[in-house]
Amino acid sequence: MSEHHSSLMTGRVGLEGSQAMLCERFLYWQCRLRQIAMRHDRGRPSPGMRPTVLLPDETKIGPMTVLIIRREPEETTAQFRHMVLKTHDPAERYVSALQLLQATYYQRSAEFSDLMTALFSVDSPACRSLVEAVRCTLIFDEAGQVFTLPSSVRLLEEEHPAFQATYWHNSLFNPAMPGTVQVLEFLPDWSAAAALPLIA
Repeated sequence: MSEHHSSLMTGRVGLEGSQAMLCERFLYWQCRLRQIAMRHDRGRPSPGMRPTVLLPDETKIGPMTVLIIRREPEETTAQFRHMVLKTHDPAERYVSALQLLQATYYQRSAEFSDLMTALFSVDSPACRSLVEAVRCTLIFDEAGQVFTLPSSVRLLEEEHPAFQATYWHNSLFNPAMPGTVQVLEFLPDWSAAAALPLIA
């Protein structure tokens, strides 16, 4: 197993008790939100998929759309890439993406890492600020449910599986996406995370 691949498997390893429960509840909630968005709102990100970002100096960024990444993303990334490259018709890509993501993609939250990503243009001031800050707090808020996740921030290399998963996922929904982008990884510190209320 490659170093890049193994990094997607370790986010939840070693968590115990309340930290493990909080992580599991968050991922379950995220999968439900994304299922609903794909099935009932044609994939439009809901507020709970677009956290506000708080930098250490209290500067706010966002809302910012984030993706949750499977523990083993290579197979679905290959599917995303194939759907993008097989047609130049944005509408056809969009329909194919919805069909895949409406089905079983978000059905099992245990198949997802707690690693999240966001895609930026190469000249994004927000991306630069996040990289320089190294850490931030992601605040997810929808329908009375709030998760506050202090997280580390890292700029991913293009070869990283999470970069590839993010790039091809976004390509399905954004026909105007530039060829050169930046992808940031956000990894929560579950010992400092909080939920209000905690999902049962």
